[in-house]
Amino acid sequence: MRVTLETKPRKKPNIPIEAESIIPHNFLRGTDLSVYEGNKQRSLDEIFFITVEGPAVSPDQVEVILKGDTGRIKRVGEYMNAGKIVVEGDIGMHCGNFMSAGQITVRGNADAWLGREMRGGEIVCHGNAGHYCGAGYRGEKRGMRGGRLEVLGNAGDFLAEYLCGGEVIIHGDTGDLPGVEMRGGKLVIEGSCTRPCGNMSGGTCLVFGQVHDLLPTFEKRERTQVDFRGMNVTMDTYHGDVANRGKGSLLVRSGDHA
Repeated sequence: MRVTLETKPRKKPNIPIEAESIIPHNFLRGTDLSVYEGNKQRSLDEIFFITVEGPAVSPDQVEVILKGDTGRIKRVGEYMNAGKIVVEGDIGMHCGNFMSAGQITVRGNADAWLGREMRGGEIVCHGNAGHYCGAGYRGEKRGMRGGRLEVLGNAGDFLAEYLCGGEVIIHGDTGDLPGVEMRGGKLVIEGSCTRPCGNMSGGTCLVFGQVHDLLPTFEKRERTQVDFRGMNVTMDTYHGDVANRGKGSLLVRSGDHA
């Protein structure tokens, strides 16, 4: 089953839409769903032109495609446990919150909290991601716990905060404090970053670009060779964050930190 949701013109397009109902599982029961435009409950067909093609007997067989002005639509894919979602453009905050299985593809940019506290499945963002990508919400002590989150562009501050499991891959640069409070899992940053892995206690972070302001509470151990796009790259290995009695590993491309 393929469900295509194309946004209708709105008089107030800057009002966010809370759309946690948009997950493949819900469309097995039809399209009689609702979302919130600001504080007003709207039926799905008030916001979208809806097209349904083909049948499905399980959520694994459901693909949801979002088109149009989707940059203000929030919480798409929240608690998603099967199927596929494809966003043809940008997507709003909290996309993929708590998802445990399935696949989300964002062709444009994603706002803050992409993959927040994700448990499993896969998210691929072809553009840039905002702050707190793959992180826990404010006050939460556990962030992403499983699955795979990949951003082909850049990511903002506090990337993978409280990362506990799974894999986060950023092809571009990140902002300040990626991997802060990291407890497990794997974080790969192919570009540059600032002050990575503060207060880290576990897990592995690899930075192939330049590191600005490497924290002094990491102990340099040895150099190692890591495969990066088919090439052997020399990496400096750091242990820490010793300020937190941490046992994490921070690998930085040799000569690319200041």
